[in-house]
Amino acid sequence: MSAHVHASPIRVFVPNDTTARSMGAQDVADALARTALAARGDVTIVRTGSRGAAWLEPLLEIETPDGRIGFGNVQAHEVDALFADGVPQARHPRCLGVVDAHPWFAAQTRLTFARAGRVDPLSLADYEAHGGLAGLRAAQGMSAEQIVASVTASGLRGRGGAAFPAGIKWNTVRQAPGAVKYVVCNADEGDSGTFADRLLMESDPFQLIEGMLIAARATGATMGYVYLRSEYPHAAQVFARALEIARAAGLLGEPGFDIALRMGGGAYICGEETALLESLEGRRGMVRAKPPLPALAGLFGAPTVINNVLTFAAATDVLARGGAAYAAHGVDRSTGTMPFQLAGNVRCGGLVELPFGPTLREVVEQFGGGSHSGRPLRAIQVGGPLGAYLPSTQWDTPLTYEAFAAAGAMLGHGGIVCFDDTVDMAAQAEFAMAFCALESCGKCTPCRLGSTRGVEVIQRLRRREQTRQQWTLLEELCETMELGSLCALGGLTPMPVRSIMTHFATDLLAPVTTPEEAAV
Repeated sequence: MSAHVHASPIRVFVPNDTTARSMGAQDVADALARTALAARGDVTIVRTGSRGAAWLEPLLEIETPDGRIGFGNVQAHEVDALFADGVPQARHPRCLGVVDAHPWFAAQTRLTFARAGRVDPLSLADYEAHGGLAGLRAAQGMSAEQIVASVTASGLRGRGGAAFPAGIKWNTVRQAPGAVKYVVCNADEGDSGTFADRLLMESDPFQLIEGMLIAARATGATMGYVYLRSEYPHAAQVFARALEIARAAGLLGEPGFDIALRMGGGAYICGEETALLESLEGRRGMVRAKPPLPALAGLFGAPTVINNVLTFAAATDVLARGGAAYAAHGVDRSTGTMPFQLAGNVRCGGLVELPFGPTLREVVEQFGGGSHSGRPLRAIQVGGPLGAYLPSTQWDTPLTYEAFAAAGAMLGHGGIVCFDDTVDMAAQAEFAMAFCALESCGKCTPCRLGSTRGVEVIQRLRRREQTRQQWTLLEELCETMELGSLCALGGLTPMPVRSIMTHFATDLLAPVTTPEEAAV
């Protein structure tokens, strides 16, 4: 690539999301502000969100006539040398070339995350200049019934894990009687290996606000709440400021629709919609029996739309592009795009947005680049801590809701966690039960006691105690939890355990190796 000639003024983009900050992005921005180049007065440092390429962070970008040129893994102590001769050129060893042309980004289909890492997250003008508010403006010219019809035609399903059709949920709330209705966003992103909600709220917060405004127009709601997990302090800070900006611009507030931010207390169970409602109402987060459905009697007993961050964000594209255009992406009933999150023992971790349909193997190999350790991958867990562990024989399963369900697995929130051949799958089975025991709200017996007994049974299996009887007992216990639990926490905990019993049985029947034994 030839060197680029830069005309003044120069804009340099430095990410400011949690992942980039944890890898030194703030120090890079501070160092950049101290350089002689910045002192010239014709250089603007723009703090963006992140494009989601965690493996390249901090990813510094410089605007050029040919596009934004990226420099990956830049550290603060390298900044002076990087800008020693003015604006660094494409021949610099850190240079990635034009970021949009980089294979990792060019192979994606970014709809929900089209602006992430490109714009100033707290600039409403920047948001609009890059297509923001187009969906809301389209919705303003439509009736509530027409908005719901567009969402229904898109085939959009809940991106939080349950994959329930958004159009059906919104229409139920629209038709439900009630003088007061609510829109609630579930941002309690607690699944291991997932970070898409946080990334969007830190990189493109106005998109979530716009999506909730569209849902309010579709259902007649006058108040919205975003329930954010307490472990996301930076996301809370960014989103709270975005709400202030939206109110000042007249998008939110009286009369009409407003949004309030509420922080959770660190309970995984509050990711379940009814436990979330209990927490919002000021009570302990415990699962409610259904019916009634939240769409009919939700927050404070009123009809309530509850959707995930990504679902509301996707709704902006549905309204801007039209339901049919959105449905043109994907396969069968798995329409649109899904932000897959690559984590665990993977070389190129980060967020990859693609239409539904590629295989798990294709995504992990093409975008993940194999294991970080360099050892062969052995198992991949998809769908969070309650998702199945898939052996290599199942990695050619298409990433669609239907294909994963047929394989005894689930897509969930799109988290993909990789494990190399050193993983102890028996320990993972025990972890699944222990996780459920720790996070159970305690309301139903199968979840509360079944998970505790499950840990004990797996421990006995690993000690080779009454192997046949304990194996049968574990099968029966999984069936009881699946069929008898009040919510998905207890009901899905058997999924990872059963997948290990099916595909990694030798690990489960292997004796426990203590640290003392391993040292001998």
